[in-house]
Amino acid sequence: MSAVLKDAAALPAPAPIHQLHHVAYRAKDAEETRHFYEDILGLPLYHIIQSDYVPSTGEYCPYTHFFFRLQDGSFIAFFDLGNDEAAQPSPNNPLWVNHISFRVDSQQALLDMKARLEGHGIEVLGVTDHHIFHSIYFFDPNGVRLELTAQLADEFQMLQESKTAHARLADWTARKEQWRRDRAAGKASEPLKPERNDRPEFVKK
Repeated sequence: MSAVLKDAAALPAPAPIHQLHHVAYRAKDAEETRHFYEDILGLPLYHIIQSDYVPSTGEYCPYTHFFFRLQDGSFIAFFDLGNDEAAQPSPNNPLWVNHISFRVDSQQALLDMKARLEGHGIEVLGVTDHHIFHSIYFFDPNGVRLELTAQLADEFQMLQESKTAHARLADWTARKEQWRRDRAAGKASEPLKPERNDRPEFVKK
């Protein structure tokens, strides 16, 4: 962020952001990734960009950038950097944290995809009940964690959920500020826990 913050009232209003355009990850091998996303998940290969230089930075790094299209017109994309190296996992981040979730039409579609993935020898976790949706989890050939989700809550229920989101996040932020002060004073060593547990069924007895 720029060090100079202009008067907020003088800035343009936020442009409407209509949908996700794409997310991009590193791929060890383009064909292996294509097989997984196109032949198994059913996402068509739609676009390829190849170059020796990165347009945004100007640095030299030959790549093949390839895109798979979802039903809503958005994409998941990958970079094959030509050296057969996979992205390394973050050393301080659990493998389940960073992931991308794709929505399917129904709970039956979710079960069908679970059977399809397992039929291709892919280990699948779930079905997991998140109350407002059900999910399955698995990894692609590049170590990217993927989720398929069948939405259960309707638009009204999601609207009701949205009415408490800011207050709940503000409460977490206030408690985290206190936790930082306590940690600085040597009074806190464990990570901050939420006061409310939305998934009590997963608490070990």
